Amino acid sequence: MNHTFGQVLTMAMAVVGGLGIFMLGMKYMSEGMQAVAGNSLRRMISMVTENRLLATGTGTTVTLLVQSSTISTVIMVGLVNAGLMKLHQAVGFIMGANIGTTITGWVLILQIGRYGLPILGVAALVYIFCKRDRLRFIAMAIMGLGMIFFGLELMKEGVEPLREMEQVRELIQRLAVDNYAGILLCIALGCLLTFIVQSSSAALAILIAAAATGLVPFPIAAAFILGENIGTTITVLIATLGANRNAKRAAYAHVLFNVIGVSWMLLAFPFFVLGVAGAVEWVHGVDPMTMDIADFENPAQYGLVITAAIAVMHTSFNITNTLLFLPFVRSFARLLERVVPEPRAKEVAHLKHLDAKTVDAPGLALEQSRGEVVQMGRGTVKMMDWIRQLAFNGPMDEQMVQKTMHREEVLDNIETEIVAFVTDVLDANLPHSVAEEGRVQLRMAHEYESISDALASVLKCFLKLRELKLELSAAHLRELRDLHDEVATFLGKVTDAYDHRKVFSHREAETISSDITRQVKDSRERYLQLMTDSQIDARLSMTYTTLLTNYRRIKEHTLNAHEAMAGTKAHHRD
Repeated sequence: MNHTFGQVLTMAMAVVGGLGIFMLGMKYMSEGMQAVAGNSLRRMISMVTENRLLATGTGTTVTLLVQSSTISTVIMVGLVNAGLMKLHQAVGFIMGANIGTTITGWVLILQIGRYGLPILGVAALVYIFCKRDRLRFIAMAIMGLGMIFFGLELMKEGVEPLREMEQVRELIQRLAVDNYAGILLCIALGCLLTFIVQSSSAALAILIAAAATGLVPFPIAAAFILGENIGTTITVLIATLGANRNAKRAAYAHVLFNVIGVSWMLLAFPFFVLGVAGAVEWVHGVDPMTMDIADFENPAQYGLVITAAIAVMHTSFNITNTLLFLPFVRSFARLLERVVPEPRAKEVAHLKHLDAKTVDAPGLALEQSRGEVVQMGRGTVKMMDWIRQLAFNGPMDEQMVQKTMHREEVLDNIETEIVAFVTDVLDANLPHSVAEEGRVQLRMAHEYESISDALASVLKCFLKLRELKLELSAAHLRELRDLHDEVATFLGKVTDAYDHRKVFSHREAETISSDITRQVKDSRERYLQLMTDSQIDARLSMTYTTLLTNYRRIKEHTLNAHEAMAGTKAHHRD
């Protein structure tokens, strides 16, 4: 009894230790590959086009580099939540992410498990002693690869003794997939395993470790793979709690895509598995459906064949499912719009609910927070439009006044969230260029929040004039309106430049800023002269000069935002 307990404990330690090293290796490889890919990866995910094939290709590439469909899909949900990706684009991206996550199985076919430790050691030495950023992160990716194979080897060694236990063999025999009840049970177990380890790649590694030792036959492994495709959607679904309707639709797209795919696969399962087995037999000369590890002189050869069969099954299922869905991407998006209808009340985008997962992919996480900064800019531009309508184009609409004030509160909250989010991201191991992007976002979020405060103050000045029943002359109103338009144009130009990553020249920005400053000074001097020549209500004078000061503040913060994205030092002019 003690011997059995000790054996079980040894196996558990090997499996848990191997799984931990494997998952840490996935993390290091992902971070290294993201850092090496750099800005091109973030640009790629932000430039998903209307073309469904390109969206699918982007999803595949991003997931390949992030090494997790869960992380890439959560980031995609965040971009949809921020309004930077349309729903039908997200659907195409999700399909690609499901293909990208199958790469793990193909990597494990390399069968270099025994070399995992020396690969890890050499790469770790390069990572520690090398001073160049790019080489260090390449070494980190290779170090992660070594950890993946070393961890898989440990898991295989831990699982191997289970094959000799009678109780375990009987349990595996009960999981026969010769009927739909057995297939459904295996799918459920695969789903549960993926949800527990929170990674479809880690669940696949456990499955391959068990299959490579002869413990789990190929047909059962094939059914487990289907369950893993469903299990990986649960985390994304949880991530949308508190998200807006489009983010929920994107998450439901991920769930439905996989559930519908597994549903049709249930009907075709026997034929599909036989087809995969036939393809593997054609390449390796062995039928994975009937082979036994005892028939192999070299157990590693058995492991190679069954790992190849699992990889082919995983990839062929996801590619087939994607090909079936591709013609119906827009129809699928419209269906999701009916399933999750428009809300009665206006929603506010947040990113708190995505902190935990997106920080695992810091390079791409900054693309999401960048989207939130863009939305802050768009929010201030909208406030400028609403204030123009309220102050210069007609009577004060109470509903629009409340909407403008509410927008200022929303921008305050989003800035707080961006600061917390980006600070978490900057705690990760990042190359200099990515860290600098994070610092730029912090500066710009602060400037946009300050602009919203100044705009709220502008609106309060106009409300005060109405409350005191004071009116500015037509000439002064015209001057304020022209000033408002100049500042709004400058703000829109800076925001558009940041959104499209096309910074205009610092000289042009300084010229616009100087023109607005001169306009404010001229208006103030003319008003002071008017005060000298005639009697004007002191409250009216105070409010008018406060308006001019606020417009100048907005201009200064807009110039600071431009300098932040242009990489120049901000001027604290206020």
